[in-house]
Amino acid sequence: MKKNKNPFRRAAAGLLLSALILCFLAAGLVVVVDPFFHYHKPLDGFPYLVDNQLSQNPGMASHMDYDSVILGSSMTVNFNTDWFRELMGLKTIKLSYSGAFPRDQYNIMKIIFDGERKVEKVFLGVDVITYTGGVTQTKYPIPEYLYDDNVFNDIEYVLNKDVLLNYILRPAADPDPTDLATVYASWWTEEYYSEQWVLHNYTSPEQVLEETPADEYLPGVRENLDVNICPFIEENPKTQFVVFFPPYSILYWNDVLRENHLEATMEEFRYITERLNGYENVEVYFFPDREDIILDLNHYADYSHYHPEYNRFMTECFASGTCRVAKDGEAGESIGEYLAHMRRIVDEFDFEELLSRK
Repeated sequence: MKKNKNPFRRAAAGLLLSALILCFLAAGLVVVVDPFFHYHKPLDGFPYLVDNQLSQNPGMASHMDYDSVILGSSMTVNFNTDWFRELMGLKTIKLSYSGAFPRDQYNIMKIIFDGERKVEKVFLGVDVITYTGGVTQTKYPIPEYLYDDNVFNDIEYVLNKDVLLNYILRPAADPDPTDLATVYASWWTEEYYSEQWVLHNYTSPEQVLEETPADEYLPGVRENLDVNICPFIEENPKTQFVVFFPPYSILYWNDVLRENHLEATMEEFRYITERLNGYENVEVYFFPDREDIILDLNHYADYSHYHPEYNRFMTECFASGTCRVAKDGEAGESIGEYLAHMRRIVDEFDFEELLSRK
């Protein structure tokens, strides 16, 4: 019998076979554990680490057990979903995207409403500044292979070294599972919520002399609602959409004044509210004019991010109806009244005195 006289070829074949076996085992481990929940719900007992909104939100939307969902930017990360069960009897999941644009909400709602799942309520935080951008603009590029149904590009997931090391092997070696009730919560501890810290890190914008026209932002807002938000409201009439404007600190309004777009910003609030409040399955809540919150910078870690106790306050409002903007013909405060109050706060506030404390 003729012997193989090329040991290097045999060695290369052995290495290739070993590599293929390792790839197969790694891919199998990713599929079985599935740390991004791309294929199935979490395994009982595995200490899942959940800290990647872009990669893990689509899988959670597809496979977690829930009847309600929290959507929005970093203004929503400090909601505790246990509060929604306590106050409204809802099994809620949080799918926040820091800095979210309307297209980010579209991308995740497309998954939420794809199938037979019954969704009772969607709690949607709206940051008006993001509704003026392009309708396909996202805050960060999304990993398309986790958002589509193409199994062939899943290789980017199942043969991903970071997934294997940081989301399977590391949690297995040092178990500290993420509490999904508080997932994505901000890192700020109590000492960061102080006027001194906020003012130290705040820079007032340069004064803009030319005023932005009142209707400047409306075409972008209209298109974003048309494409990214309203279709889901219209196609899911049995789902209640609870839309809310977060309470940014008074420093946000200093930015608005210095950049000279107060009227345009007010019209944004008005248009979004009137447009969405026209749907029977939508409620709109207005928190920006809460003087007890926004005027005290000790409630904030920067010019816009508030203490988690105000996430709790907003949850209580959703349960009770406090701060809800009345629809046409209903008793209660209209959006015009909320905005008039907001304008009075801005007109009467002494920004110069506040900034002198820096």
